[in-house]
Amino acid sequence: MLTRPSILLRIEEAFLLAAALFAYQRLHYSWLLFAILFLAPDLFMLGYAVNVRLGAATYNLVHTLWLPLALLFAGYLLHWQAAPAIALIWIAHIAMDRLLGFGLKYPTFFKDTHLQHIP
Repeated sequence: MLTRPSILLRIEEAFLLAAALFAYQRLHYSWLLFAILFLAPDLFMLGYAVNVRLGAATYNLVHTLWLPLALLFAGYLLHWQAAPAIALIWIAHIAMDRLLGFGLKYPTFFKDTHLQHIP
């Protein structure tokens, strides 16, 4: 198993998803907010309506962890109460996508990802 990167990456994402959900629950954030915002990052797929390059760029921008982690940090520094909830939802979304095999997109075709080619 240690020589199968795709399995290792999925295990890692499963743990990240579980950690985000655990933290969200322990901090007593709204599950209604979670349900409303969980698929919001996928709205950035609308860039594909313009062209594949823009679609991949906008999708990848919101499907990397640095933005929700920056939001988490900024929320802590600025005492913005909603920031951790939004950041944890965002992290959970990214982890779920990658757990299911939906990786970052190449600018060639929507189904070409860094994890696999989606059939």
